[in-house]
Amino acid sequence: MSSLIKDVYSPAFFTQLHSILKKIVPGYNKNNFMKTIAGQDFEAKEWKGRMQAVTFSLNTVLDKDYAKANKQLMQMVDAFKQQGGGGIAHVFLPDYIAQYGINHFKDAVKALEHTTQFISCEFAVRPFLLQYPDAMLQQMIKWSNHKSHAVRRLASEGARPRLPWAMALPMYKKNPQPLIPLLENLITDKHEWVRLSVANHLNDISKDHPAIFLQIANKWKGKTKEIDAIIKHASRTLLKAGDADILQLFNLSDEGLSLSKFKVLTPEITVGESVIFEFMVTNTNPTPKHLRLEYAIYYQKSKGHLTKKVFKISERLLQPAEKLVIIRKQSFKPITTRVFHKGLHKVAVIVNGKESVAKAFQLL
Repeated sequence: MSSLIKDVYSPAFFTQLHSILKKIVPGYNKNNFMKTIAGQDFEAKEWKGRMQAVTFSLNTVLDKDYAKANKQLMQMVDAFKQQGGGGIAHVFLPDYIAQYGINHFKDAVKALEHTTQFISCEFAVRPFLLQYPDAMLQQMIKWSNHKSHAVRRLASEGARPRLPWAMALPMYKKNPQPLIPLLENLITDKHEWVRLSVANHLNDISKDHPAIFLQIANKWKGKTKEIDAIIKHASRTLLKAGDADILQLFNLSDEGLSLSKFKVLTPEITVGESVIFEFMVTNTNPTPKHLRLEYAIYYQKSKGHLTKKVFKISERLLQPAEKLVIIRKQSFKPITTRVFHKGLHKVAVIVNGKESVAKAFQLL
C-alpha cells in the first residue's frame, strides 16, 4: 500500500466520486471527467496539484450558475458524509468554494458553514476574510456561537493571524483587536478541539502583540481549569522566550532555586549520536516552589553563527530543600527539518526563565 499523500486520489476515490456525481449532476460522464483530470498533468503532480486538478475538473461538470453549483456541492458533502470519513482527499470541496465562490459571498458562506462540518474549511475561508473583511469577520463572530463545534472551531482557526501553511492575513498580524470578541466567545467553549484552536490563535497573537495577549491572559486566568489550560498553552512562545511578564503571571521566579553540577557528558559527538548533559536544581526556599525546566541548544549554522532553539523538560512542584537531578540527551540524528553542521555547539539550562552560562560541545 502506498504511503504517499498524493495517492489519496486513488482509483477507489474516483469510483466513489463518480458514483456521487452521477446522482447529482444531470448527464454526468465519468470518461470526460477523467479526461479533464488527465489533461491537468495529474500523474506528474504532488498532492496539492492533484487536489487542485480535481477542483478544476469539478468546476467543468457542476452547474455554470454558481448558486445551483453551490447546492450541488453541498449535496456532495452530504453524500460523502453518509459514506463516512472526511480526510485529506476531500480538501477539494472547500478548495472549490474558495476558487469559484469568492464572488458569491452569501452562497459561499452557506457552503463553508455546511462543508466544514465534514472537512475543515480553515484555509478556504481566508480569501473571503481578505476580500470581505468586515462582513466575513462578522459572520465568523456569529459562527462562534454555532451549535456545531466544527463551525465554532472554523471561527477561530480560519482567522488565525499565523495559521501554518495558509494564506496570510496581514491586517490581523498588524492589529488583532477585531478578533478579541470572537475569541472571548470561544474561550469557554465546551469542546476541547475548539479550545485548542483558541490557544493556538492566542499564541499567534502573542508573537506579534505580547501586550495584547497579556491583557487577555490576565483577564481570564484563574476563571476555570479549562481556561487556565488554554492560557498556559497559548503562552508557550513567550515562556520559551523568557518573557518577564508571562513568567510573573505564572509565578515563575528563579528566587531560591539553585542550579549546580551542570556539565556536558559528551563533549564530542558525531552526527547520529546525542549530546548528553546533566545538572541539579535545589529549592533553597522554606516553601514549595513551582519549577519550569527547559534547555537551549545553540546550533552551528553554515555561516559560522549559532542559532538558539529551546526545548521543554518538565514542570513540577519542588519541595523545600528538595534536590532534583536531571540527565538529558538531545539527538543529532539527521532529520528533514534541520541540517547539522560540524563544529562548536552549546547547551544551556533554563530554570524558570533564567538561562545558565552555556557549555560547549563539538559536533565532528
